[in-house]
Amino acid sequence: MAIQGKPPSLFCHQFQCSLYSPTASKSLLFGGSFQSRAQHLCRKPLRLSCSRSNANEPQDDYLIDAPVSAGDGFSFSGGKYSDEANPSDEWFKQGKYVKAHPVGGTGEKAKDPIFGLTMGAGSQASGDVFRWFCVESGNADNHTVILIHGFPSQAYSYRKVLPVLSKNYRAIAFDWLGFGFSDKPQPRYGFDYSLGEYVSALESFVNEVAPNKVSLVVQGYFSPVVVKYASKHQEKLNDLILLNPPLTAKHANLPSTLSIFSNFLLGEIFSQDPLRASDKALTSCGPYAMKEDDAMVYRRPYLTSGSSGFALNAISRAMKKELKAYVEEMKVILMDKSWKVQTTVCWGQRDRWLSYDQVEDLCESSNHKLIDLPMAGHHVQEDCGEEIGGIISGVISRRILR
Repeated sequence: MAIQGKPPSLFCHQFQCSLYSPTASKSLLFGGSFQSRAQHLCRKPLRLSCSRSNANEPQDDYLIDAPVSAGDGFSFSGGKYSDEANPSDEWFKQGKYVKAHPVGGTGEKAKDPIFGLTMGAGSQASGDVFRWFCVESGNADNHTVILIHGFPSQAYSYRKVLPVLSKNYRAIAFDWLGFGFSDKPQPRYGFDYSLGEYVSALESFVNEVAPNKVSLVVQGYFSPVVVKYASKHQEKLNDLILLNPPLTAKHANLPSTLSIFSNFLLGEIFSQDPLRASDKALTSCGPYAMKEDDAMVYRRPYLTSGSSGFALNAISRAMKKELKAYVEEMKVILMDKSWKVQTTVCWGQRDRWLSYDQVEDLCESSNHKLIDLPMAGHHVQEDCGEEIGGIISGVISRRILR
């Protein structure tokens, strides 16, 4: 259980001890043993409203403080029981939901992959179209810049970039399906988290939010997905900016910090741990020192619902299986003479996951601009958000003025 003011590590440690105990029961895993404490601490759920993308649609609500009975059924934390303000509440209030990409599957109720029990509403696919959480800033009449977070992360990683871009552009940062506040359907119940699905899902989202040309900024391991989308829609892009993308054969293997989420059973367990899924994944790859207020935002999806962990487990398996082929294809696309999109690579030199070897040569041979950032790591926008915002703004403005 995550209680305001107490570090989640206390809960995680307590849970892992219970998990391996011979007397551990399903009721513990599904929050049952926390019911009395939850009733005592949670007097009423705190319901936050998110802006609508269409004024004719009903208002969307997101239960932040929900009792176990209203939760997802499978959550190691059972939800956050506190009436006090939380940094993630403020971030959520800034955003809105956009509906894009049709839901697949048979329409059956999703069940957890461990016990096969039906999960709550937060782990079910939307009725017809997925909900994407995004934060938008700037003048809607200006050129649109879409900021795409890496794996694993959230739109929140661009919080320092948005204000810089909003001065001259319409900037949009969104959560991928399975991350942050966006829909997180269980695998095989509407979305399987394959990289091919992410390509088509991105197309749906971009078409929904931006009918005209856009500039795309993408960080990390989702870069091959975005490049594949871009290769099919070059006419749609003004330019493409890649932040520490996997460009070489050495980059095609996930680091152990991420690949562990794809392991059988162990992956399901570790992906439910907010300290492994957010804190460690974001801080082990560079100099980024996470503040507690920011950590609370990144941990929130994992503390509120088990669906975030299961989505992380699914995308980790897809990445482990498909990343090599996508990286190779991305390299071919970026070096092909038919590639007409103005491309810039920004590289944080202190990346502990992706080496700098061959990056300079590849950019030079493909005639793509390379910008080195000596003080940044893998999550460039976290380490130097305002600086990268200025770089993005400058790159786009030069392109637009031509």
